[in-house]
Parts: sequence; structure tokens; C-alpha cells
Amino acid sequence: MSPRPDWILRFTHPTIEEIAWSPQEPDHLAAVTTEDGSTQAWSWDLRSGERRRVSHGGVGAEEAHIVPDGSGVVWWYDEVGNERGRWMMSPFEGGDARPLFRGFHDGWMMGLSLIDGGVAAGLATDEDYRVFVSVGDEPARELYRNPEPAGVGSEWPQGGGGLSPDGALVCIHHSEHGDIDRQALRVLDSRSGETAGDQVDPELRMESIAWSPARGSRRLLFTQERAGIERPAVWDLDTRERMDLSMDEVEGPAIPLGWTHDGARLLVHNDPGGGVNRLLTVDPTSGTFEEEVTLEGTIHQAGFRPDGALWVRGDSSVEPPSVRAVGGGEVLTLPIDPPPRGARSRWLSWNNPSGEVITGFLTSPEGAGPFPTIASIHGGPEWHHTDLWDPALQAFVDEGFAVLQVNYRGSTGRGKAFREELKGNIGFPETEDVVAGVDHLVASGIADPHALFLEGWSWGGYLTTLIAGLHPERWRAGCAGIPVGDYVAAHYESAPTMRAWDLATLGGSPMDLPELYRERNPMTYVDRVKAPLLLIAGEHDSRCPLGQVMVYAHALRARAHEVEVHLYGGGHHALEVEEQIAHTRMTIDFFKRHLTS
Repeated sequence: MSPRPDWILRFTHPTIEEIAWSPQEPDHLAAVTTEDGSTQAWSWDLRSGERRRVSHGGVGAEEAHIVPDGSGVVWWYDEVGNERGRWMMSPFEGGDARPLFRGFHDGWMMGLSLIDGGVAAGLATDEDYRVFVSVGDEPARELYRNPEPAGVGSEWPQGGGGLSPDGALVCIHHSEHGDIDRQALRVLDSRSGETAGDQVDPELRMESIAWSPARGSRRLLFTQERAGIERPAVWDLDTRERMDLSMDEVEGPAIPLGWTHDGARLLVHNDPGGGVNRLLTVDPTSGTFEEEVTLEGTIHQAGFRPDGALWVRGDSSVEPPSVRAVGGGEVLTLPIDPPPRGARSRWLSWNNPSGEVITGFLTSPEGAGPFPTIASIHGGPEWHHTDLWDPALQAFVDEGFAVLQVNYRGSTGRGKAFREELKGNIGFPETEDVVAGVDHLVASGIADPHALFLEGWSWGGYLTTLIAGLHPERWRAGCAGIPVGDYVAAHYESAPTMRAWDLATLGGSPMDLPELYRERNPMTYVDRVKAPLLLIAGEHDSRCPLGQVMVYAHALRARAHEVEVHLYGGGHHALEVEEQIAHTRMTIDFFKRHLTS
């Protein structure tokens, strides 16, 4: 048997996707890894080195949280991939998992908070949004319910900023003054449900991050954007004072991650652009800061251990994810040889038709161009490309393609105004920015104008189908993964949070704004598509549901247009490594076939 190519070895190399440790038993970790061939939750004993897979059944687990005393791991059970499920708790030392809350219906996760002797969780149902709390020996009870989006603590990653350390207070985020995109914060008494305090920034985002660990302190760290970009703020529930930290000298978002172990300083993540990430420690009263570490690549997670050590999980286009102690070496490893290194991604910028600067990354094969080039379009849309480990991207480069990753208008990383350019205006701004980026590469001699391809997943899949119809002459082929093909149908078929996002972003439903939905719907332009398309969809996806994908595919097929459809038995994310490899292989084969046709 011939050896597997490098690009497959990058997929099969197991990675640590997430870690959490117990403040009382810091050698007890919860982790999400791919070491079993899929994304699963594990318990990890640092003293013995023993790891146990604790998530079983369903499609996998993308979340893992440690019970504060280290006795168990909490993970989200999703049976088929539609993200509707329940929190489960598995004993750290092994044993059967049980529901964290007994007798509650399944729903969509909207935040989780675990403290010693308490738990709070948010849940979206088909009808409304609910917050449940259990403190001490009391059974879990409903503390808050509203038909508009709401949840507990930090939205992503979940686990912080909910219950105060003493269990007396719980912070929720809600849409009573805004929508799912611009939520306010409210602190409730965890037993009576009475309001202890409110923070409302009209038309702005806020996100609860973490309560101070200092004994007797009731200070809550959160993210705010009063200055037009993400910055830390501290809210003292005793004095009712709020301190916004402007950090004017810092370029790019400065997003708080938590506190130092003694509550004296804040840990802040800074992404100034250009493929570099920084960690800063910040004085919560003055806003003065010190740089702890700068990484060429992406810092995905960081936190102070109880002994004061700062652990960082990061990667780059060249190196796979690792967990290291600042000032030391690698602290968590999986027993396997390292994978082949990746090609370095290079940051670049260009102007869109309005003269606005758009940025992104270029990763290309060795040698001089022009190369066949893939415009790779990120999902979200509220996300942005960074210099990170991406086996699929590296596979395309190994096979001779250059890859352009575009941080179009609507992406995060450049402040509120840039992110909100899609308000009432989806699809067209991103299209302009992607096409302008491709034109820039063609003019630079990097991209072959006769060998251009589109590829994107989720919102990137939506943009792939839309751009294929808006600019039909440009593309040799396209791959739209978990896409939106019919936006109107997708709105009505998707999960409640997705419908709420449509209302917040577009300004209403398809019934309210029929012309806007028609104009920005890939179905409107389906008869103009010339490029052959590969569509990949999850059978149980609740974000980009299968039904509307097939409506788009059938519309192409009805006019004898070349379209291939691959379905997999999961949801929005394919958590099986072999399925991810299959998606990449079929995309490469599809593009190569049409490169030479």
C-alpha cells in the first residue's frame, strides 16, 4: 500500500481543540481532541497522563467543561447533528454519563456556567429562550424566559461569566432592548430572580466574560464596543460602577479572556492583523498593560493556571495546534509524530471598488505564478481568517492551487462599523470584496485568470452559490459546503437562533422584506450559473438545512447544468476526520477535472 499523501497526514494528526482545568484540582482537565478519529470530549489526568474518552453516542462533542471539583466532565450531546440536545456529565474517572439537568426537554445550547455547588444554563426552544439555575442542593429551576434570544454568560466559548463564584448572582444576556446581534447584560439574584443590575449599550454588543476570582469581589469582566471596537470593561456590582478600558494605543480588537489567578489583572487577547496575535495583562483600574506573548499565527485559547502559569493554545499555517506555557515549553501533547509542515500564509491587502481596504491571506505553491487559484470564503459571516493550521487549505496548495482567503466586509477583527456593513445589505458587499481580491491576484501575476475557483462553507457556501450567479463568466468550478442555496426556504427551515439572526441582520423576515430577500437570494440567479458546482451538505444541518440546498440543486439539474451533490450523515460540522478527508478529496478531484476540461 502506498503511503498516504502529506495533506491527508495533516488531517489524521490528532489535535487538541479545547482544554479546561479544575480550579480545585488543576491536574484534572477536560479536553476536546480528535485522537479517536472524530471530535470528542475527554478527561485528562496530568499526574498519571491517563486520558479517557467521555463522550459517546451522537455525532461527537465540540464542548468540554470540567466540574469545579474535578470530579466530572460536562459535554453537549447532539444525537444527529442538528445541534439540538442536552448537557451531559461523565465521571472523571470513568463511568456512565448522565444528564446534567434531569427532566428537561432538549434544545439548543445558549450558555453554561459551572461553579462549586452550582450550575446555570441557557436553552433555546422552538418557542422561546430559557435560563435554568441550580445552587446548592436545590433542584434546577427556571429563572428567566423570554420569546427573544437570551442565554447565560459568555456565548463563545461557553463556560464563563455566568454564576458569580459564591453562586448568589448570575449574569444573562438578553434581547429586550435589541436583538440577537446586540444583546444587553443583566445580573439576577440566582434564587429570587430579582434584578441586581443592568448594563445596556443601545445598538452595541456586550458579552459577559468572567467574574473576578478574588475573595469577596463582585466584579464582572465583559466585552464592550463603545469606542467602535472590542475593549474590556469591568462592572462592580457592589458599587454599581463601570470601568471601560479604552486602550487607545492598541491596534485591533482587545478582547478580554479572564482574570489572573488572584484577580489583580485581566488577560486580554489582541489581534492587530498581519498574521500576529498577542496576549496582554491589563490593570483593571488604569487600563495600563504589559505584553505577555506575541505569536506569529493564531492564539485560540489562553488562561492563567492556579499556580500563575499562563497556558496558550495556538497554531499557524506552518505548525499544528500546541498547548504551551509562556516562558516554558509544550505542556500537553498527544503521543504521535508531528505532521508535515504547512506552507506559510502571507497577509495581503487590496482595495474594493469603493476604495476601502480589504485584507486577507494568500497561500501558494513554491515557484512563480500564475497559479490556478481558489477564492476560499469564510463562514460566519462574523468571523475572520487568521494565520492558522488548516489541513484543507494545505491540501489545495499541495495539489498546485494558490488559495486566497478574504476577510470581506462583515467580518470580525476590524470593529463594529466594518462588521455591520452587512446590516440590510448581505451578499453584495462580500461579493465585491472577493472579486476585487481575485482581480488583485490576477493583476499581480499570481492567479491564472482562466483557472479561478470558488470554495466556501456555511456563509461562505452561500456566497459561493451567489457569486457563481452574479459573476458567471469568472469561474471554472465551485464547491459550496453546507451552503444556503435558497435563502427564503433556509429562513423558515433553520433553527430559531438562525431565524433571529436573519431578523437582526436583514431587518425582517422574507414576508416583511420580499424584495431584499429576492435580490440577495442565490435562487434568483441560478439560471445564470455557468460553473459546474459541487454541493456538500449535512443531512441534519439546522443552520443551513438540507431542504433548501436540494431546491437549489434541483433548479440547476432542471436545466441540465452540471451539479454534484454529496450528503453526509451529520449536521453543520462534519466531526469525523475521514469525512473531512473525503470532502477535501472530492473538492480537489472536482476542481482538477474542470481545470483540464
